[in-house]
Amino acid sequence: MPGFEIFGEEEKRQIADVLDTGVLFRYEFTEQRRGIYKVREFEEKFAAYTGAGHAQAVTSGSAALKVALTALGVGPGDEVITQGFTFVATWEAILEVGAIPVFTEIDTTLNMDPDDLKNKITDQTACIIPVHMCGSAARIQQIKAIADARDIPVLEDTAQSVGARIRGQHLGTFGTCGTFSFDPVKTITTGEGGMVVTNDPELHRKMMEYHDHGHDHVINPGGRGGEGRSFYGFNYRMMELQGAIGIAQLAKLDSMLAAQRKNKNRLKEAVAKIPGVTFREQIDPHGDSATFLAFTLSDANHRKKVGTVLQEHGAAAICWAENTWHFYRRWEHLLGERTLVNNGWPFAAGGKRRFVYDPQDLPQSASLLDRTLVYPISIRMSETKLKDMEAALEKASQV
Repeated sequence: MPGFEIFGEEEKRQIADVLDTGVLFRYEFTEQRRGIYKVREFEEKFAAYTGAGHAQAVTSGSAALKVALTALGVGPGDEVITQGFTFVATWEAILEVGAIPVFTEIDTTLNMDPDDLKNKITDQTACIIPVHMCGSAARIQQIKAIADARDIPVLEDTAQSVGARIRGQHLGTFGTCGTFSFDPVKTITTGEGGMVVTNDPELHRKMMEYHDHGHDHVINPGGRGGEGRSFYGFNYRMMELQGAIGIAQLAKLDSMLAAQRKNKNRLKEAVAKIPGVTFREQIDPHGDSATFLAFTLSDANHRKKVGTVLQEHGAAAICWAENTWHFYRRWEHLLGERTLVNNGWPFAAGGKRRFVYDPQDLPQSASLLDRTLVYPISIRMSETKLKDMEAALEKASQV
């Protein structure tokens, strides 16, 4: 990752189609655009690729989460369960719809722990958001079974795992709906952009209307201004240039994944030489998107020693426990209830705090992440770079 590594003539041709029409807006201008609807085409091809019934393009993966939660009817007073290891957008979207984030531990998949999920469900739980972090699957079938028993919808955050599968079925298609991100560092990128997939036509209709100010998109003599609106919405529309790039990138996705798997397998062999190392548990190794290589050391001290050697030899790895974007204990703006809203919303309402988070929560996750190092895997990794990383890992195996 990311897809910008292989921008080429295909993207340029798709963009040129849009520029030749002069229409960047995904709707209207029927005569001027001469049948070219790139966002709609991207949606159709993405749905077909993932095997989903419907796909709704939006402005970002973050917007995709909010649009999906809104269409599911989640709002103030509701609780939404997600995991304490995710990108901040997951819980930001929950707060954006007025709901309360509830966090679970992760397990050796580095994703939601189904056992802890059972402990976190209450009568206020309105949705469960497992996150397929770092390119690989959560225990989505177990999670879905737990949710189904309580009639709770599952929204899969698949932002980092486009193209990943479990025994052939795409991540993002197991739950009620699934979201994807196409930001600058994702496997396929449109610069910014996101997608929601679902097999529920009514849910898709709600998302389609909500993301465009509530417009029902029914053809009428009055044009866009004459459309009806069943409810209010907001603007999360993807524009035609993004759709054009997405079409070209999607066509390359399988070859991207193949290249990442090759590079990951080579580095995994080098990592395996480190005494006591174990690798992230894979639900389906063949379905891994291979965007990251995660490996766990015997204890935090060993992780620090290995990490130091790798950094000194130009092959630094990520420790998510020390990363401020992705782990619960490092989210100072969440734990500190920091908001621009004068009355304290969404952390407070009516002068009262709505919830409180303990900075020491999720000890299982903290212990696991503090022992784990991660390498992002690129599509194009030169022989020189791979050899340098292998040499650094050889040094690390001796500490």
